[in-house]
Amino acid sequence: EAAGDNSEVLDAQAGSVDEENGRQLGEIELQCGICTKWFTADTFGIDTTSCLPFMTNYSFHCNVCHHSGNTYFLRKQANLKEMCLSALANLTWQSRTQDEHPKTMFSKDKDIIPFIDKYWECMTTRQRPGKMTWPNNIVKTMCKERDVFLVKEHPDPGSKDPEEDYPKFGLLDQDLANIGPAYDNQKQSNAVSTSGSLNGKFSNREVFEWGIAAGGSGKGRGAKRKQQDGGTTGTAKKTRSDPLFSAQRLPPHGYPLEHPFNKDGYRYILAEPDPHAPDPEKLELDCWAGKPIPGDLYRACLYERVLLALHDRAPQLKISDDRLTVIGEKGYSMVRASHGVRKGAWYFEISMDEMPPDTAARLGWSQPLGNLQAPLGYDKFSYSWRSKKGTKFHQSIGKHYSSGYGQGDILGFYISLPEDTETAKSLPDTYKDKALIKFKSYLYFEEKDFVDKAEKSLKQAPGSQIIFFKNGASQGIAFKDIFEGVYFPAISLYKGCTVSINFGPYFKYPPRDITYRPMSDMGWGAVVEHTLADVLYHVETEVDGRRSPPWEP
Repeated sequence: EAAGDNSEVLDAQAGSVDEENGRQLGEIELQCGICTKWFTADTFGIDTTSCLPFMTNYSFHCNVCHHSGNTYFLRKQANLKEMCLSALANLTWQSRTQDEHPKTMFSKDKDIIPFIDKYWECMTTRQRPGKMTWPNNIVKTMCKERDVFLVKEHPDPGSKDPEEDYPKFGLLDQDLANIGPAYDNQKQSNAVSTSGSLNGKFSNREVFEWGIAAGGSGKGRGAKRKQQDGGTTGTAKKTRSDPLFSAQRLPPHGYPLEHPFNKDGYRYILAEPDPHAPDPEKLELDCWAGKPIPGDLYRACLYERVLLALHDRAPQLKISDDRLTVIGEKGYSMVRASHGVRKGAWYFEISMDEMPPDTAARLGWSQPLGNLQAPLGYDKFSYSWRSKKGTKFHQSIGKHYSSGYGQGDILGFYISLPEDTETAKSLPDTYKDKALIKFKSYLYFEEKDFVDKAEKSLKQAPGSQIIFFKNGASQGIAFKDIFEGVYFPAISLYKGCTVSINFGPYFKYPPRDITYRPMSDMGWGAVVEHTLADVLYHVETEVDGRRSPPWEP
């Protein structure tokens, strides 16, 4: 039935070829979202039984641009504005090709509402509402969007048009070639210019290359973008761009200012759209509203610099804007670095900036499950060196190690992890099987801490060791054959102690008798590892079934 209805619209195609740009107005045409070229649906044999000419609610990539080498076409849910636009465009085209005196204004009751009612299933994927309230909403929509629609509420004086034909509506821009899938994004801000186009001037590829500069603030799920530099790009207002490539603009230090903290048995990993996900265009759909967002469309968002983590810390600790200095508050609490290591030899430094008499510090290394509201070395997941008396701690057991340290000292932290352990041979977790939550316009993977299970599965890594340095002098091996795992530089402070961390590559006292890599090298190293893990996930996992490997210790 839908195909038969469409035929009435498609019959009016005489002289439809636009000689100037190769368009075939009146036929069902599709614009590629990447190269922005127009194609008739027949070119690729796309099923058009549920389509109309001049529709805008779709996503289409031609076979040259799509990553799979095949064409990609997906209808999306249209809002009332898009439906009114498509209806008026089709009515205008029919009048041009069939009427001796073409009309530009159409009656709400005699033309627009009957057209939308007849072709509802072709115009949107939204179910036809049970109550007939949408006609009134259509009028409100077209009256509101005066930058797109013309409104005439009453006939001109002396006109023979009956009053019941009004109000009438038409398109402000009568150039139907300007109507495309990006029309709603442009809002016709340059329609009064002869050179203005209702299609976006920026293709998705340009958005990818130029980032946020090519798009203003988006409206997609978890995508409330903001121009933070105060600048403007282009003459038209960009209100939405491809959510896959115009990722949320992060602060200079690479993490949202408002974010969830790792606490209460849950950890949160900032997520961003995964450009390697099959059919990443699904991110544009509104069909996930009220449903769990599929994690395989996203990946962990990594910053290329190693810094102190804003989320992986006790909330009472104060972190500087550059994320390299931390100030303690009240009792012992901890912060971890943003990146960890699983194999090899690594080194970083900490300077004791301020250390009043009643303060203390425990510094060292921690696995992700180390308790943030406790001193470093409190549990099985962390190893520390205390400022008072130089005591070393693990599992809350303190042992004499060296002399203490205080304000003005530069401390070094070295860890060596074997290359042949199960952890060393593993890639990092993709988190794609974890739940996605939205917090302050950003998405985060939510991971449950299986502390008891992880403790039972801990095993020693033969040959591993931790060495601490004070002002360039080695204090000897503090721990050896430590538990296997991923270790992060960690700082725990008692009261108002202030310390700064240096991840490298340049150190005040670089060790001379051992080989190591600065922790700063893990910045891009983690990006490479996570990218490889994400790609392998898509290759090995049944993405369509959304099945992920079970949690493994």
